Amino acid sequence: MNTIWTDLLGSTIRYAGTKYRTRVIECGDGEPLILLHGGGGHAEAFSRNVVRLGRNFRAMAMDMVWHGLSSKPPFHGETIAVYADQVIDLLDTLGIAKAHVEGEAIGGRVALWLAIHRPDRVLKLILNNTGGVSFKEGSVKAQPESRGRYQTAASAAIETPTRETVRQRLERLMVTPDRVTDELVEIRYKFYSDPETNKAQLNIRSTNDPEFAEEEVSRIKVPTLVLATDHNPLRGADAGKRLAALISGAKFHLIKDAAIWAQWEQAEDHDQAVMSFLKGQA
Repeated sequence: MNTIWTDLLGSTIRYAGTKYRTRVIECGDGEPLILLHGGGGHAEAFSRNVVRLGRNFRAMAMDMVWHGLSSKPPFHGETIAVYADQVIDLLDTLGIAKAHVEGEAIGGRVALWLAIHRPDRVLKLILNNTGGVSFKEGSVKAQPESRGRYQTAASAAIETPTRETVRQRLERLMVTPDRVTDELVEIRYKFYSDPETNKAQLNIRSTNDPEFAEEEVSRIKVPTLVLATDHNPLRGADAGKRLAALISGAKFHLIKDAAIWAQWEQAEDHDQAVMSFLKGQA
């Protein structure tokens, strides 16, 4: 049975950045590929992908600020623009002019921000179960009941972090609970139990980041791949198809038997789709 440790053998873990202290799990020396986790997450969300992606690219999974072991700057009401600034700070520090960017969930909103506001820093864009887009009414199906259960579990894990509440929160990311490993629970529990990280997570829940309008998304010119899954409790595959339709020339790929963490549940399918796209093969 593989573990996060064995999956990451061959990678390096380091801190980089000038404005922010950013923890990065890195592998490979090809074109740079930044991997951005979702809200409440950490770089280990891509632990099953970094080494495989690193065979063709310089794959870098990072802890966004207020998460994991990256810095916890003062919170002033917005997160997405700050996360994007952190990515640019990392690129500047490492001397990287442009990078491919994949964002999962909230990380996808950061990737969208970069493609809209700083396309000069983005080579290609991968949007993995991305939210934060205000679709026109009736264009996608709403799933309010599932969203409520997801948000309740997420809040409980932060407000009263125990191994059980953390496990329940992680189970909302997967098709079946058995896909949540004890090791993953321990890592997330350690982060949520840390006083500084826990305070930061409680603070950023009050974010007032606006969603992107369809008109903003439609102005993206960066080559884009949209990944969606067939068991996402927050948004259906129709939302991914709608998002892809808004971006000129965007590709769409459906990952089956996965919920929110496609890169964890179906790592090989995810990685093959990403590598084929970045190489121009799909």
